[in-house]
Amino acid sequence: MRFFSIVFFISLSLFANDKAHTFASNEDCKACHPLIYDEFKASMHANSLPQKDAILNAVWAKHPKHLKAERFECGKCHTPAADNLDAMLSSDKKALPDATNPTHDEGISCAYCHRIKSIEHHESSNTNIISQTEKNYYGTLKEHIQSPYHGITSEGNEHIKNGNVCIGCHSHRMNNHKLNVCSTNIDNQMDGANCVSCHMQKVEGSVSNLHERKEHTFHGFAGAHFHSEMLSKYVDISLAREKNGFVINIDNQSSHALLLHPLRTAVLKVIVTRASHKTQLKDEIFVRVLGKDGQPAMPWIADVTLKDTMIQGNEKRSIKYDFALEKGDTVDVTLGWFLVNPQALQKLGLQEDTTSKEFHIFKEMHFSF
Repeated sequence: MRFFSIVFFISLSLFANDKAHTFASNEDCKACHPLIYDEFKASMHANSLPQKDAILNAVWAKHPKHLKAERFECGKCHTPAADNLDAMLSSDKKALPDATNPTHDEGISCAYCHRIKSIEHHESSNTNIISQTEKNYYGTLKEHIQSPYHGITSEGNEHIKNGNVCIGCHSHRMNNHKLNVCSTNIDNQMDGANCVSCHMQKVEGSVSNLHERKEHTFHGFAGAHFHSEMLSKYVDISLAREKNGFVINIDNQSSHALLLHPLRTAVLKVIVTRASHKTQLKDEIFVRVLGKDGQPAMPWIADVTLKDTMIQGNEKRSIKYDFALEKGDTVDVTLGWFLVNPQALQKLGLQEDTTSKEFHIFKEMHFSF
């Protein structure tokens, strides 16, 4: 893009919201940060609007704030750069997510995240406090050039420095029944690890075309939807042979549960091959089911956890199989997940949605004897 085009778009694409904040558009960042922009545009942060995410849209379609109040309370984290965010969060106003509104379409925008000054901790959910200074962003580089388009602040922000800038939205969510429906349980149990070090690892390529560097922080946000292979090194799978069977050990070395969202279902698949004959052993299911009155329920209705077999943070789970292994046997182990519990597909109307039905392979191991 030519220089005058860059200046033109930067000057025009500022969005105001009801909280007196203005945010530069994601497109503005593309001119100088093309690699990061491309990663971001393919991420769930860029596609956090219900109209861009079939699963979120299916859940939102049943939410009482949608059906009765007609306001997108989820916008606090899903469309934080919205120009009518206050209306979304006000009980006396109506404001639904709108794909034709550019500020909604920004998703969890570049400018928004890089202006998180501090985080207020609350019982129900945390709140991000945004810097009042427009076009001045927090970063982590100790050495950087002065950008001709925005300011950069690398000191004085503890959340940027310690990598927990994400916990304004990704810490916990308490519903009206005081049930924590989704929690990362951030307590930094892994030495030197945090949200950014795991989910935004260093990858090849320059952070900016104004200052060449060999690597940059990945902005595709590795997670359950995309780039989960980047997280597989934090989960170790081993096999221990016993006299009358064997044990699969899953060592979750991260500080939170393997999967956080209550819709997710993890599955361990094991196949034993003996003399070209394959034996599929029973799948092991890891799930967290929320409920009310003894039945599975949507997160905003639930008042109890009916079942929780999900592998927790820093947990080593052992699964025993009563299948005696012999010399020459091979064991193939696959750990993966469904983004939507197969039993909930029909209720959410997602029977035909490929992403919802797909089994996402997280890690595969092969053992020979």
